[in-house]
Amino acid sequence: MVKTRLWVAAALALAGLCASHAPANAQQGYGAQYEDYGPGTESFVDENGNIVTVDSYGRVIAVERPRSVERRRDRAPPGVEYQVPRGNGAQDDPYAGNGNEYARAEDPYARGGNNGWNDGPVEFAPLPAPGTDGYAPPDQSINGSLAPDGSGYGNVPPGSGLGHEGSTMIERHPAPKVVGPKGKNAKAEIAALQVLLSRAGISPGVIDGRLGSNVDKAVAAYTEKTGRTIDATDARALMEELMETGGPAVTSYTITNEDVAGPYLASIPEDYAHKAALPAMSYTRVTEMLGERFHMDEDYLKEINPGADFNRPGTIIKVMAVGPGVTGEVTRIIADKGREQVRAYDASGHLVAAYPSSIGSTSTPSPSGTVEVKRIAFNPNYTYNPKINFKQGNNDKILTIPPGPNGPVGTIWIALSKPTYGIHGTPEPSKIGKTNSHGCVRLTNWDATELAKMVKPGTVVEFID
Repeated sequence: MVKTRLWVAAALALAGLCASHAPANAQQGYGAQYEDYGPGTESFVDENGNIVTVDSYGRVIAVERPRSVERRRDRAPPGVEYQVPRGNGAQDDPYAGNGNEYARAEDPYARGGNNGWNDGPVEFAPLPAPGTDGYAPPDQSINGSLAPDGSGYGNVPPGSGLGHEGSTMIERHPAPKVVGPKGKNAKAEIAALQVLLSRAGISPGVIDGRLGSNVDKAVAAYTEKTGRTIDATDARALMEELMETGGPAVTSYTITNEDVAGPYLASIPEDYAHKAALPAMSYTRVTEMLGERFHMDEDYLKEINPGADFNRPGTIIKVMAVGPGVTGEVTRIIADKGREQVRAYDASGHLVAAYPSSIGSTSTPSPSGTVEVKRIAFNPNYTYNPKINFKQGNNDKILTIPPGPNGPVGTIWIALSKPTYGIHGTPEPSKIGKTNSHGCVRLTNWDATELAKMVKPGTVVEFID
């Protein structure tokens, strides 16, 4: 029994499920008390703050109690202004090449210090007349049926299962529930499961260490893609899968000067006129930016890094090792309204990727039937037109909201052949698959980015109930 416990402790530590590398905590008060046990050993800090040292075979050889850890308050870094300067360059044309090639903007989720969108000038663009095809590749301004308050248009038949925008989502055809692990390490093991799914191109949405409908539908899609089932209660099998697909679920990351410098906004206003006056819809804090970069729930990022100073360059933190993402050519997309999931298939009918989504509401229902991708815009503006879609607050004029991850459609707009509808990102990734949307198909920004790189104009999008 003791041997089994030691193996499990070592396995969890090596997999990064509930521990961090020693250097991560050397920044936070642990440095001096690490004992040097010689070459081939490695030390971790477990979830209770104990320093666990294992040898090259993963055997626990020492457990030490740390001294008290200094906890720092989350504060703005010295000399950083929470504002975004307007850039001078033009936005990249996502379709600058021939029919099958396009010039991609900077990847918002590339590992490094870039903030994920091009800060170009904001261009006001007239909207097409109702019923016409107004999507031209060079224009990255977009408009959509995004009612901010449930006062929009559209009728939904009784019993449809849809609620108003922002209400709790009820799936009409949910995936089978996943039985998860128990015990004190359960949350870390669930997060590791989410990492494993993400590496396979089957997104669980934000990684938060929690079971729920997003994990349920991801596990079902994983089985469809691979033909294998996942036993979420088998920690040993989970660790083996992780090691075969890229290594431990958790890795360390050093916060850079660029991460801290931003630029950041102090806050995001609700009023669209105030949004339109901003230079960009940027992040508001370092933890929000890092959460998106590593596909994590912001609160969970803070939870697994207690006492970390996210506003100090050089701080080493624990983050999810989600991998580079999937690639391929997607020819058909299924927008499953009953399961609130988007599934992407290649020409042979093989599942390439799956993403939790928020699809429609009673106020602005999503389309039905089959449409196609019209164009793709990376880092789009959002054009608000109260005469076509809805009225927000007292705003009765056309407004252009600048690009950025906190814009109404996030960092991606995949326009569909049905005017004003599209597949897009979101400023609130933790709500994907959990609350109703404004009618379009909403994904996390990182999932929308991955999908956008695999589709092109003409890709079929089928809405099913």
